[in-house]
Amino acid sequence: MKINDENIIEITEELSSEYEVSRVLRNYPKDTVIINNVKGFDMPVISGICNTRAKIAESINCEVSEITEKIIEASDNPIKVDKFTDFSEYDTLEIDLDKIPILTHYKRDGGKYITAGVVFARDPVSGIQNASIHRMMVLDNKRLVIRIVPRNLYTYFQNAQKEGKDLEIAIAIGMDPAILLASTTSIPIDYNEMDVANAFKDGELTLIKCGDLEVPQADIILEGKISVTETVREGPFVDLTDTYDIIRDQPVINLEKMHIKKDNPCYHAIIPAGFEHKLLQGLPQEPRIFKSVKNAVPTVENVVLTEGGCCWLHAAVSINKQTEGDGKNAIMAALSAHPSLKHCVVVDTDVNVFDAEDVEYAIATRVKGDRDIMIVPNVRGSSLDPVAESDGTTTKIGVDATKSLKTIEKFERVSFGE
Repeated sequence: MKINDENIIEITEELSSEYEVSRVLRNYPKDTVIINNVKGFDMPVISGICNTRAKIAESINCEVSEITEKIIEASDNPIKVDKFTDFSEYDTLEIDLDKIPILTHYKRDGGKYITAGVVFARDPVSGIQNASIHRMMVLDNKRLVIRIVPRNLYTYFQNAQKEGKDLEIAIAIGMDPAILLASTTSIPIDYNEMDVANAFKDGELTLIKCGDLEVPQADIILEGKISVTETVREGPFVDLTDTYDIIRDQPVINLEKMHIKKDNPCYHAIIPAGFEHKLLQGLPQEPRIFKSVKNAVPTVENVVLTEGGCCWLHAAVSINKQTEGDGKNAIMAALSAHPSLKHCVVVDTDVNVFDAEDVEYAIATRVKGDRDIMIVPNVRGSSLDPVAESDGTTTKIGVDATKSLKTIEKFERVSFGE
């Protein structure tokens, strides 16, 4: 895989894949780390290849402030992949998950979990291929159980159930961060995420023909089928908010073979609730919020789902305010665009939305509580929010931290001047 980090931390101490690797990785929340000596395995573990916005920006050739724009551009202008290769650079083996250093992260976890696996499937009805990241718990050396939420793969799975035929899938682990990012983008169901990845790669992406699927080159590729009849209990597992998700009955994956890259393969592990998890899940939602806010406030500059808000529950929105109502219109548009969003702060363009201290400064100096805070009770929020009701119902808050245009001279930041 391509790693956008010259300052890789390498750990040579022997560590167990059960708890010990995860414990060490948590000490390096924003670094790229390779664990070279995993007890009982020949394959290293790598983590943190896209746990900062800077690494993600580098992978798609832009500045941090341009990530949203870059994702929108690639999603709106996908490039169909026309370059393909085969498995000549891989060793193809009978499936045996015991040969891969899959981690057990915490003692209450339901088992070992694949956390950076991108699942590729083709809709039995439309024939469209989808790529998406899913957590997968190891049942034994040939079977996984997959958590599927109601999105594209869930629709494909339902269609397969109607046909009474197991859904063919491939699981790719350890790939270019730009391709990983493309796999998480929110695009229409009739789009292919790999065409978005190809746009990130300026039309140079090469895929591997894997049965009826087309998958990117990755360190590990697993082939199998999601059973349309067999389910088992999945979980518990730590989710985005660093709290345990509930246990559910979920579909079983029966694996058939695995392809391991011949040249220095690594097992990519995403630490649950770490920055890599937060950014890959939340950052691709920012373009959707940006588009919605732009419809209401055309002078929007940027949108950030903040790391402190798990890249899911809190947003900071920057606008070039033209009228007194712009801030509140931006709040309403943002809350409606991302239903899981719980708190939204809108600031002026002289505030850096990527800097939590600067956003706090805007709240401290530009907010009058009875005028600038909106409270919206009894609305749908995120099921991941620990204070929400079991169905996700919560209270949302919007904070208009923009300058009052009536007394704008009072808010001039002197240090920004000459």
